[in-house]
Amino acid sequence: MDAAAARLASTASPLAWLGWEGPRARLIFGPGMIQLTRADAARRERSAARQQAAATTAATTLATWLVEGQRDGEDAEAYEARMGRVSGALPLTEREITEWSRKSRANMIKTLASLDWTPMYAEFALPAMTTLTYPGDWLAVAPDGKTAKRHLEAFLKRFQRAWGEWLGVWKFEFQRRGAPHFHLLSVPPPGTAGAAIDAAYRERLEAYERGELARKPRRRTIEHHGLGYKEWLSATWNDIVFAEVEEDMTRVEEETGYPDPRRDHLAEQKRRHLGAGTNVSFEEGAKASDPKRLAVYFAKHGSFKAKEYQHVVPAEWQEPGKGPGRFWGYRGVQKLTREVELAPGDYLFVARTMRRLRARVQVWDPATRTHRWTKATRVTEVTRYAEGVRPAWSGYSEVIGLAGAAYMEPVRARRRKVRRPVTRFSRGAGFAVENDAPELVETLTRALVACRGPEVQAVRRSEEVRQVVRRRRLDRVTQ
Repeated sequence: MDAAAARLASTASPLAWLGWEGPRARLIFGPGMIQLTRADAARRERSAARQQAAATTAATTLATWLVEGQRDGEDAEAYEARMGRVSGALPLTEREITEWSRKSRANMIKTLASLDWTPMYAEFALPAMTTLTYPGDWLAVAPDGKTAKRHLEAFLKRFQRAWGEWLGVWKFEFQRRGAPHFHLLSVPPPGTAGAAIDAAYRERLEAYERGELARKPRRRTIEHHGLGYKEWLSATWNDIVFAEVEEDMTRVEEETGYPDPRRDHLAEQKRRHLGAGTNVSFEEGAKASDPKRLAVYFAKHGSFKAKEYQHVVPAEWQEPGKGPGRFWGYRGVQKLTREVELAPGDYLFVARTMRRLRARVQVWDPATRTHRWTKATRVTEVTRYAEGVRPAWSGYSEVIGLAGAAYMEPVRARRRKVRRPVTRFSRGAGFAVENDAPELVETLTRALVACRGPEVQAVRRSEEVRQVVRRRRLDRVTQ
């Protein structure tokens, strides 16, 4: 990546950004992602200043409310209007979340393609897809999204105590029955749970016997010590899922003095969940052979077989305050990107080249057993109406005679999935995922040098001459 960035920077036009105010044309790339952006730093600073001023105003308003409060005889609506707030507005965290947004999906694809996965594959281990599901009566153990996220956090903490730091990416989805589940891509640890703790304890004990330590070390124990990864996974996830509800049942029984009526039912649910609540698949993990395939697999979008139902929040979680929160995340890996400043002309050339390149994709043809190029498309849902029928919101707001009464009747619409062409980099900005982004950057560099006009080459030659003269002057001053 460093070589590709250096080669592109060395061949970039001398007319690139030199500190003036306005958009900065930049090419950002990672292991599997190429992004073109024209961000305006000055505009962002002005936006940040306005946000800071708004935050100051909000703090002043809150201080006024704490000091003054609601006046005598003033109703709630008048008070809200005087304080400058809109009555009934919900905070961002209390809004209804019904599905996984397109913006979050795009951010996930771009981020996963920009991560450095070297630490996870350092020892040439095979990755696997770990699935964590919930029992049949999932609402009893996960009534909202915050509870499910606490379960995931508890699992990662227990993993760290048993095996060490967890490296990988996780994804939050839903089954057809509405139950949530997690997908975790990581390398399954070898050995047994707690083996590293036992080895460290033996080393400290030997050091104590040699007199190097003043106090005898204590032996640490963990849950399900000595089990393999799959057995430890099933037992640990089963304990985490039912821990909170079991504590609640124990508290109710202590307060009332009677057995909780839920205990027998949840005991049966826990017994079944122990054998079917987790899964480890190396076949699914092998599909993530490069950053692009990893990002596209987790997106699960773009084909007629896309599992879009897994991104729709169930009705029980769509109430304000019960949403799922983040749908994806990663741990133990860092972003690895490089940025190169480009001149406006070079930026437009690269953007047009990427738009033409991403207009077609290479797919596998099972008939000829070869790859072929075809137009890039995406799957989307459209609404279809019967011929000659229009919905009531189509612009005909008034009913004219008996013929117009048909517009007031409910229109039955059909939703169907269709393919539409995809146009990327339509306005010169955007990103694309690649199997090997640094190699594509080197190809773009060669194309940029080969397609430059004589005026750009003349400007570059004159700029090189000025740099040589400036370097010689600095050498004389140094001498």
